[in-house]
Amino acid sequence: MNPGSQLPPRAAARKTQSKPKSGKKSNTKSKGGFRWGRFFFISFFLILLLAAAFVVYLWWETKGALQDISTDNNNGVETVVAPEESVKVKPTALLLLGLDHRPKLGTMNTDVIMAAAFNPKTKSAVVVSIPRDTRIELPGYKTQKANHYYAGFYMNAEQSTKEAKEAAARDGVKKMFSEFFEIPINYTAVINFDGFSAVVDALGGIEVDVDMDMRYKDSVDGTDINLTKGFQKLNGKQALDFVRYRKSNNGTKASSDFERNKRQTVVLGAVTDKMKSLGGAAKMGAVIDRVGKNMKMDMPAKEIENMMYTYFGISKEDITFIPVEGTWRSPYVYLDEEKLAEAKAALQAKLAE
Repeated sequence: MNPGSQLPPRAAARKTQSKPKSGKKSNTKSKGGFRWGRFFFISFFLILLLAAAFVVYLWWETKGALQDISTDNNNGVETVVAPEESVKVKPTALLLLGLDHRPKLGTMNTDVIMAAAFNPKTKSAVVVSIPRDTRIELPGYKTQKANHYYAGFYMNAEQSTKEAKEAAARDGVKKMFSEFFEIPINYTAVINFDGFSAVVDALGGIEVDVDMDMRYKDSVDGTDINLTKGFQKLNGKQALDFVRYRKSNNGTKASSDFERNKRQTVVLGAVTDKMKSLGGAAKMGAVIDRVGKNMKMDMPAKEIENMMYTYFGISKEDITFIPVEGTWRSPYVYLDEEKLAEAKAALQAKLAE
């Protein structure tokens, strides 16, 4: 610098040095951006927290119900299943029975009979159903209709209490149908028809395509079925009527056991999808509560919990439904042996995946 030249005023120097402040403006924007990012992060965190709280709530709400469902209680001690044998990691076969117990008629028939094989690796299942009037002929067992065995085991049980008789009936049908389907059935679940209606109501109803007009009234047992053909939303009572409809006494067409079997799979698929939906998940606590009052299952409560979490979110597309049909020759349904063999093979394959 020339010794004779004047220094610039301090204010001008400050002004010159402050030019980089234009960069600070962009920092302000980034700070604003950071605040938005922080907002979204906190919102996302809160959503996760609420979701976790909801899961804990469901767990807490269903804990008591699972104890009610499970019949595995040996003097207050629950069976401990080895980790490698748990439904979380090992394919499991389950016998599902819908019990039509109407005290006015004194009936105790299992009019819904399904064998289900679940695979935890593929999160998928095969469900095979047979008509209630299926003729069962097995060595060591009385030849009769499929839906009569539960009542037979119950009545012939040596035990005296209702709970012990029910346990003997579950054990009897589990062993018998294991031989019939040629698979090792691990557990049996029995739900009464009132419980089925209650579950559908707890879900807020289900949507199905009613395949025909249905009219049937019976003053003796209080049956009053009145459904119109077409796609519609059914409440619990209507869904049960849809599944049970067989006879007609008001000008509509009667229904075969084969059609009933198909309707069972339609309703089961609709219930599965409804439970998978957001609205259904929100009602899970109420559903489990209703199930707890109407279902008995010889699976330890902890394993029922594992089953729920392992297969939570399964959709009807993940389930292969196989209703086995046959020929009606009064008073029995004679199953198509080829179709039955295919159904057995599907169950066996699912357990071997």
